[in-house]
Amino acid sequence: MNEHKLDILVFAAHPDDAELSCSGTIIKYLRAGKKVGIVDLTAGEMGTRGTAATRKSEAEKANQIMGLLVRENLAMPDCFFENNQENQLKIIRMIRKYQPQIVLANAINDRHPDHARAAQLVSDAAFLSGLLKIETIDSAQKQAPYRPQVVYHYIQDTYIKPDFIIDITSEMETKKAAILAFQTQFFDPNSSEPQTYISNPDFIETVIARNREFGKIVGGVFGEGFTSKKIIGVNDIFKLS
Repeated sequence: MNEHKLDILVFAAHPDDAELSCSGTIIKYLRAGKKVGIVDLTAGEMGTRGTAATRKSEAEKANQIMGLLVRENLAMPDCFFENNQENQLKIIRMIRKYQPQIVLANAINDRHPDHARAAQLVSDAAFLSGLLKIETIDSAQKQAPYRPQVVYHYIQDTYIKPDFIIDITSEMETKKAAILAFQTQFFDPNSSEPQTYISNPDFIETVIARNREFGKIVGGVFGEGFTSKKIIGVNDIFKLS
């Protein structure tokens, strides 16, 4: 039995990507008793505001707010990581370690180039993780091949038409708290750091507005959208809404 096994494993190019884009979904399934973890690819060290150390501390605070079970950081270079064999193997080790049924990854297209690159990196690694002849080691033990059932991509700053939407109406207030745990990154009238695209006081309002738009589509108040490269099959047409 795998003591590390998770139901959902979320990959994020930077600390706060998951909070901004899919933390409502994370919180929803944690509350439902599912096991969920996050793997950040970088420390976000190239961000204009804050440092790798402050981002780590803020991520730990967000973890507590969400009730997250596990969070790891792969220490890839922010802005400069590549979709190459070395980094694919890092992702494969995480997938084989946690053996999630579902992987959530960055948006397939977005304003920050790291996001789309991370999306493809995780998608490629998720497939390769199932190949027997790719060998990886974790804690001095050879890992067994494992491929998650699906990889879904959350939607970030750039609008992408979702393939499905998760209602996060009940989770929205906790999501906002998790986002604001990254206090160096967002609007703070007392901060002396340079203003950035996401520190603009209107930025968080646009995140909330996007969630409100998606929520309305599915008959709720707030929602989070996802895309899938794989056609989604269902067993019961009555469960579609």
